[in-house]
Amino acid sequence: MAKRPINVLFLCTGNSARSILAEALVNRSARRRVRAYSAGSDPKGFVHPEALALLTRLRFDTKGLRSKSWDEFAPADAPSLDVVLTLCDEAAEETCPVWPGGPLTAHWGMADPVIDGTPQEIRQAFASTFRLLRSRVSELTSLPFSKLDGASLRHRLREIGLSRSNGGDGALDAHL
Repeated sequence: MAKRPINVLFLCTGNSARSILAEALVNRSARRRVRAYSAGSDPKGFVHPEALALLTRLRFDTKGLRSKSWDEFAPADAPSLDVVLTLCDEAAEETCPVWPGGPLTAHWGMADPVIDGTPQEIRQAFASTFRLLRSRVSELTSLPFSKLDGASLRHRLREIGLSRSNGGDGALDAHL
C-alpha cells in the first residue's frame, strides 16, 4: 500500500454533501499519501449548492466534483480501492457492491447537513459537518499506513469514525 497513494472511497446515499466534502478535504490535504473519491448508492446528480459555496469560500478547487453512482467503482478497470468509508447510516445499511481487491470498510456516521431551515441554519449545518470531517480526515491522513496491517488499520478507521471531535482551525473557521 505504501508505494502509491492509498485510495479511499467515501460513500453516502446521495453523494451531494458529506462524501463530496470528504473527497475535497482529502485531496487538498494529502493527495500524495491518500487519494479520495466519493459516490452514492442513489446519487442526486448534483452537488448541493451549499457544499460548493462552502468549499469555494475556503478556496478549495471544486472542478471535477460531481455526484456519481458507486457503480463507477465496481468494475475491474476502476481505481483500485484500499478503503471504503460510509458516512451516512443509510449507505452503511445497504448492500454494497463487491469491490475489486476487497478494500477495508468502516462507518463514519454523521448527521446529514442537508436540512430544511433558514439559509443561516443550513450554512451552520454544513460548517459543523465540515469541521467533523476535517478532524476525521486529519486523523486518517496522519495514519502510518506502511506500518499497519489490515486488522490494525480497520481498527484505527473504526476508532476515527467514533470520534466526535470538531477540532477547530481558526483560519478556516472564520470562513465557515
